[in-house]
Amino acid sequence: MIKRVLVANRGEIAVRIIRACRDMNIETVAVYSRADRESLFVTLATRSVCIGGSRPGESYLNQQNIIAAALGTNCDAIHPGFGFLSENPDFAQLAEEQGLIFIGPPASVIRKMGDKSAARELMKSCGVPVVPGSDGIVQNVEQAERIAKELGCPVLIKARAGGGGRGIRIARDQAQIKPAFEAAAGEALAAFGDGAVYLEKLIVNPRHIEVQILADSQGNVVHLGERECSLQRRNQKILEEAPSRRVDAALRSRMGDAAVKAAKAAGYRNAGTVEFVMDSGGNFYFIEMNTRIQVEHPVTEMVTGIDLIREQIRIAGGFPLDYRQEDIQINGHAIECRINAEDPENNFAPCPGVIEYLHLPGSYGVRVDTALYTGCEISPYYDSMIAKVIVHGRNRNEAIYRMRRALEEFLVKGIKTNLGLQYMILYNPDFMRGHYDTGFLESNLSRLLAPIEKEMML
Repeated sequence: MIKRVLVANRGEIAVRIIRACRDMNIETVAVYSRADRESLFVTLATRSVCIGGSRPGESYLNQQNIIAAALGTNCDAIHPGFGFLSENPDFAQLAEEQGLIFIGPPASVIRKMGDKSAARELMKSCGVPVVPGSDGIVQNVEQAERIAKELGCPVLIKARAGGGGRGIRIARDQAQIKPAFEAAAGEALAAFGDGAVYLEKLIVNPRHIEVQILADSQGNVVHLGERECSLQRRNQKILEEAPSRRVDAALRSRMGDAAVKAAKAAGYRNAGTVEFVMDSGGNFYFIEMNTRIQVEHPVTEMVTGIDLIREQIRIAGGFPLDYRQEDIQINGHAIECRINAEDPENNFAPCPGVIEYLHLPGSYGVRVDTALYTGCEISPYYDSMIAKVIVHGRNRNEAIYRMRRALEEFLVKGIKTNLGLQYMILYNPDFMRGHYDTGFLESNLSRLLAPIEKEMML
């Protein structure tokens, strides 16, 4: 039995994990940087330990300090959340070697699926559809140019490591291959310490659909339906919903079966997400597997009634899933808006500062995941996401209306946010009809920003 969990993260996901643990009568230990000393998650945890300076490399990426904190407070397990060390196989292995339960897949699986080129080849071998592309890593520009010519431009040049949209470049013609290759490889090397890249045919303006899976240590794997994640800016998701307007029951079954097949081929355990792109004809292709809990996991929780963090902890503790695939039901519709401390009218520049006033939305069907409170400080050292507003409705229209109301009630002063942009998206006719893809936001950004009232950006 897991009795004490160290939460190796910060912000809203740390709060989310701590609350799930409290519901399960599990003690928590928060680790924090000097910048986060007054943060909400530090207050909510059973115990807390400062692990270093404000910069991530001094604290939330400091593996030795985190492990020492876990051992020093007699923790049974570590939950990495998302970001930071959540998909670092060396960290998972270090935890395992120290006798700690890593609440996630085994280090070997993280390593296998973190190599996106190798994961692609594994999917091909087990019959999961993949985007046409290179066979493995592309060694140099000359090879990239030759493969691109065979595939036909446009192509994607993608890092085999990491995530978050980094190490990805588009080459729309042969002349762009060299600069795109060098830029993707250079960014990947700087971000992940691994500059290896591969090529894929670019599916122009696809839908980005991902399938949530759960796998226990007894070999049981289920999928929990799909999430639509096509509203993105520069490969960063902004708004997600479940289920997708473009996925019917038959397609959901095929995508779910492919996701389960992918998880079984990888020897997966715990919660994971299989990501696909889907073209206008409904053809879908594997792009990667995220070996962690996702930022957007709440929309799946809202439509299935399953607490994914709780399931992660149960699986890590050796418990089997207590439901079968036929037990999973998708009820109603859920939408999540990511609220970021940034200025959309100034090229989305981060906006750290002090929260002078805060009022969060609530009532039936509304959930807010956040670590905000009046007087807290938004640090310049970390990601700009400060909250997630999640709503549930009986159908998509009801969810849209409920999200509009929730955003109207979300009041924050002292910093600029993207609340106004999110609000305008909800009134866009194409969004309301579900007629959007990954190119939607870039194509409509100037129109979406034009009517935003200044008071919404305070």
